[in-house]
Amino acid sequence: MPTFQTLISTLQPSIFTWSYFCNFEKIKSNVNQIEDALNLLNWLIWKENVEDEFINKLETYPFIREVLPILIATRKEKLKDFPILIDVQNLISENQYDLFDSSKPLDKQKMLVFFRQTWLKDLFENRSIKNLVDYVLWVETWLDSNARKNRTWELMENLVEEFIKDFCDKTWYDYKKQVSVDEIKKDWWIEIKINKNNRRFDFAIFNWKQVYLIEVNYYWGWWSKLKSVAGEFIELYRFLNQQWIKLIWVTDGKWWFTAKRPLEEAYNAMDWNIYNLEMLKKWVLFELISWLWKKH
Repeated sequence: MPTFQTLISTLQPSIFTWSYFCNFEKIKSNVNQIEDALNLLNWLIWKENVEDEFINKLETYPFIREVLPILIATRKEKLKDFPILIDVQNLISENQYDLFDSSKPLDKQKMLVFFRQTWLKDLFENRSIKNLVDYVLWVETWLDSNARKNRTWELMENLVEEFIKDFCDKTWYDYKKQVSVDEIKKDWWIEIKINKNNRRFDFAIFNWKQVYLIEVNYYWGWWSKLKSVAGEFIELYRFLNQQWIKLIWVTDGKWWFTAKRPLEEAYNAMDWNIYNLEMLKKWVLFELISWLWKKH
């Protein structure tokens, strides 16, 4: 079996493809869905009495209200649980979600407060932009960049799935992705107790008797508290091991160089069941399952 030195010395410096930076298909689709409303608002760029014209537009085309949050770089849904401070001295907040719901009556006064206190009035009045469609395309690109952390997990999962799929295609094993214990019980007749509600496992591999659970992650940035992460995996491994369920942890990323000791502690506590992409690439999955099967 591989050693901890094998694990730490073969960490991948990157798993990122060009698609990691922006999901342009999603960005384009989001803009296309609201393009008509944006073009109607474009008309305000050339108007003198922009406040009156703004309210007139909203009265004539109520659906325009739905797109206003994106002009301040947020989603309408985000405002549901995001009260706005309307009285600073008395710390009074008020939910403003209905302001952008076109099925609700238009509150002109509140809408003008929104228009003035955000930079939208200046945006139109001073002609800071020439076209709202182009502007929102930029906003959507910026918002999409915030999803990069999630895309990191997706990239890692997709890479690991290639190895798992290859393994299952060449053996009698079956696998599931993002699977719950209820689904495992229903399809594979194996009952697993969990230590967290609504827990889903990244992968589960099954033959006619045994199930192997696989958790996957990739760490390349400072935001991850790796000592805590390692401790949680030790706890989960021991919890499952008491049920004769084997947990395999596939992790990678250069940030582990900053937390070698916690990773090594987890490696030893988890009976060496921690692997990285390079180790999977070398068919370690075949050796691992075979070894675990014999041990079981």
